[in-house]
Amino acid sequence: MSDATLHATHQNPDDFAVQIADQIESFLVAVTEVAKGDEPDSAVPFLLLEVSQLLLAGGRLGAHEDIVPDERYEPDMGPEADVDELRENLARLLEPIDVYSEVFDPYEPRKAPVPARISDDLTDVITDLRHGMAHYRAGRTSEALWWWQFSYFSNWGSTASASLRALQSVVAHVRLNQPLAELDGLDTDQGIGDDTLEFEAGKVMAEEIGTPLGVRPLT
Repeated sequence: MSDATLHATHQNPDDFAVQIADQIESFLVAVTEVAKGDEPDSAVPFLLLEVSQLLLAGGRLGAHEDIVPDERYEPDMGPEADVDELRENLARLLEPIDVYSEVFDPYEPRKAPVPARISDDLTDVITDLRHGMAHYRAGRTSEALWWWQFSYFSNWGSTASASLRALQSVVAHVRLNQPLAELDGLDTDQGIGDDTLEFEAGKVMAEEIGTPLGVRPLT
């Protein structure tokens, strides 16, 4: 189904909801599996694929007309599931390339880039998606779609897009044999200077990234 058909009056909304939920569930399962660290050699390209596929669902939600939930007030979902272990596992797995630089709003002038972490991004996205999935599994389809659409615009869309850009850059540097220099720069826990920003990039041509992509790692 193309995005151009999303506003058609004959479109069955249940079909759209099922497809979006399936894409989101696939992302949740896949990233959780990657975070276990069983296949570290393929983690970066696999995450690139999964985030790309998730953003297709986000684009469809963004192109859709505003979704209105059935209930005026959102039902209490209780406390959010803890994602600290997932965040820490991803940080260990992605340690050489976890920190990258991001510009939050490309249309806001004269804003300096800030350091961010792929591991933080992915767990933040997962938190948003799980919240909507809880509604979906409880049978509140319109509430789930509303939440996924709202949080796509307010948080997880831009967060996933930023992490996708970082992952794509890593894979591109490896495949094009263009190593990034190891920088002694800022981390996300440090302050940001007004003049210049250097960001900790790590050795992105490390063996666990370069070898499975067919590029000899740096020595």
